[in-house]
Amino acid sequence: MRPASLFASSTVQAVTWMFFCCFSLTMIAALGRFAAQAGMHPAQTVFIRLFFALVLILPFAMRAGLNFKKTPQIKVHLLRSFVGICAMWLWFSSIAIIPITDQTALSFLAPIFTTMGAIIFLGEIVRMRRWLAILIGLFGAVVIVRPGFVELSTGHLLAVGSTMMMGMSMLLIKHLTAKDSPLMIVFLSHLFMTPASLIPALLVWQSFPLELYLVLAGFAPFAFFGHFALAKAYSLADASFIAALDYARLPFAALIGWLMFAEFSDIWTWIGASIIFGSAFYIVRREVQLARQGASARTGE
Repeated sequence: MRPASLFASSTVQAVTWMFFCCFSLTMIAALGRFAAQAGMHPAQTVFIRLFFALVLILPFAMRAGLNFKKTPQIKVHLLRSFVGICAMWLWFSSIAIIPITDQTALSFLAPIFTTMGAIIFLGEIVRMRRWLAILIGLFGAVVIVRPGFVELSTGHLLAVGSTMMMGMSMLLIKHLTAKDSPLMIVFLSHLFMTPASLIPALLVWQSFPLELYLVLAGFAPFAFFGHFALAKAYSLADASFIAALDYARLPFAALIGWLMFAEFSDIWTWIGASIIFGSAFYIVRREVQLARQGASARTGE
């Protein structure tokens, strides 16, 4: 196969997009850690991240003619925005305390919490194998945190809380995509979250050199491109395949944590992350299989 035709294959393109996605999302964590080390409060960091992203998104939304009157799901968008901003506050608070690698490893719990949310709030029926996968994933988090063996860090608890909120957000996004486009979902979430995040930010606002704000402006392209690359990857390959590639965020986090902040992750973080990833991967793969079976049953295949 010639190189051009190899690159043209959807699988290779999906891998390439996920490479850029993992790098971009890890850089958001690095910028959050950079802001924390400069003395910026997480509430102020959240507002700056949302503000710069909204400025970048606005031209695309205006060109598409988007506004909140064009969605029949405004209440769900408001709920998703509330959950999203809580997730960000917890996430940026945790990244100020614990290594980027630990935070990234615990974020792999998100699909597990999404499944748990579907059971509790949507009444989905989950059989024994997926329950076992959930328990194994939670055990992976225990391996990383190791309560009773090392001092339990507030940062790890904040990271788990953030991931729980992310799982809930994923559940709401799944509901919203039935009637709204991805651009509408991203636009409205930032439109609602940005002014809401300003109020707590003003309570702790501090002045910093202009250079720091210019560096943090990098939140916008990394956030926008990271999520765009993720959407492109999902459009080119199965969800289970993309879920497997998401594990690449961990070595990215380890490398950037080492280069930028002299952080070193221990072997237990990697073991726990592998357990969580295996559990989350099984859950995503099972979701894809069930969706295909449902589609086949509806078409009579």
